[in-house]
Amino acid sequence: MQFNVNKVKILVTVPVENVDEVRNAICEEGAGIIGNYTYCSTSTKVVGTFIPSIDANPYIGKQNKMEFVNEEKLEVICDVEKVKAVIAKLRETHPYEEPAIDIVPLIDEKDFY
Repeated sequence: MQFNVNKVKILVTVPVENVDEVRNAICEEGAGIIGNYTYCSTSTKVVGTFIPSIDANPYIGKQNKMEFVNEEKLEVICDVEKVKAVIAKLRETHPYEEPAIDIVPLIDEKDFY
């Protein structure tokens, strides 16, 4: 069986106060389209942890100190042709110096028939 990957799911954790800004920016760039619907996304409340190194310039927290941050994991579907532009916009809008971004290839359900 052979699969073509035409869409991916982009996941990123974002401080709660920045979720709307990041969601709007990446959806304006073309993410979050499912059929006749736009701005489709899901978000889950999570607690992110990290320790900024001495060389970091953290948006939240202090260097060499464990931080616990209320975040949302934002998820959107994206056509593969738009991924580079969407990720560029995500990085431009996201407040973190190093946002944790996952890009997961998706298999279309029609490939199983």
